[in-house]
Amino acid sequence: MTTQTANIDYINSLDEAKAREAFFHCSGSAIWCDEMIAQMPFADICDLYRKADESWKLLTKHDWLNAFKIHPKIGDIDSLRKKFNATADWASNEQAGTATANEETLHGLAHGNVEYERKFGYIFIVCATGKSAQEMLSILQQRLPNNAATEFDIACGEQKKITNLRLGKITP
Repeated sequence: MTTQTANIDYINSLDEAKAREAFFHCSGSAIWCDEMIAQMPFADICDLYRKADESWKLLTKHDWLNAFKIHPKIGDIDSLRKKFNATADWASNEQAGTATANEETLHGLAHGNVEYERKFGYIFIVCATGKSAQEMLSILQQRLPNNAATEFDIACGEQKKITNLRLGKITP
């Protein structure tokens, strides 16, 4: 039995409360979770990801902004430890590139996060897995000049990527 099959079997075995908890840790959206639960069981891993993608289409801007709140700011270790304890392991692994960053890069991320949040009204969302802190800083700097609509679309796409990675981490 492959890991993906085992994950699908495990996900399909979850009762509604456990499924809601698992899906919420992946997405941060109660609406998305409700839709995913309504579509259980999943035929296979492809069905899971297809239905996950379709479920995002039901969210309003307000729902997306709530989903963004599940994420700590890139490089904010204190936030990882305190506010996001339930997903801290996932988020710290996803943000592993910040662990070896130099002070200049970390300060750049901190300053950029403040500027981004001031401009767009939500934290900088990026799928950080496999990216160095310098890469994330570069992405942040490239996205800061975007207009609100363009940036919101990009942030939503990054949210989907993060959720899909986290769906693959749901295990017994």
